[in-house]
Amino acid sequence: QVRLVESGGGLAQTGDSLRLSCAAFGDAFSNYDMGWFRRSPGVGQDFVAAIRRSGESTYYADSAKDRFTIFRDNAKSTVYLQMNGLKPEDTARYYCAAGDDYYGLRVGKARYWGQGTQVTVSS
Repeated sequence: QVRLVESGGGLAQTGDSLRLSCAAFGDAFSNYDMGWFRRSPGVGQDFVAAIRRSGESTYYADSAKDRFTIFRDNAKSTVYLQMNGLKPEDTARYYCAAGDDYYGLRVGKARYWGQGTQVTVSS
């Protein structure tokens, strides 16, 4: 079992940066590939980024490329999402997820989900 706790969301203006954190408690964090997703009303759930358990490989949705960076610190059992150049369309609740399949994470296949952290970007 893994419990995931996100933090770092908040209010931002267009062009601002935010760093989201997701701390894992329970099973060995390094056993899991990790991903970030977001959900917003009327849009549903979108994949944002994923990172292999080793941290050596990452994958991004087109909307996140060149602006967002996913990275992890296995010693701290934490995965991060650095978001730069925020836009109003990035407004959503952001969730981290832990999974067994790096490729499956891209389509939302995860074993554990956090409760999310809200990001609101104003123009």
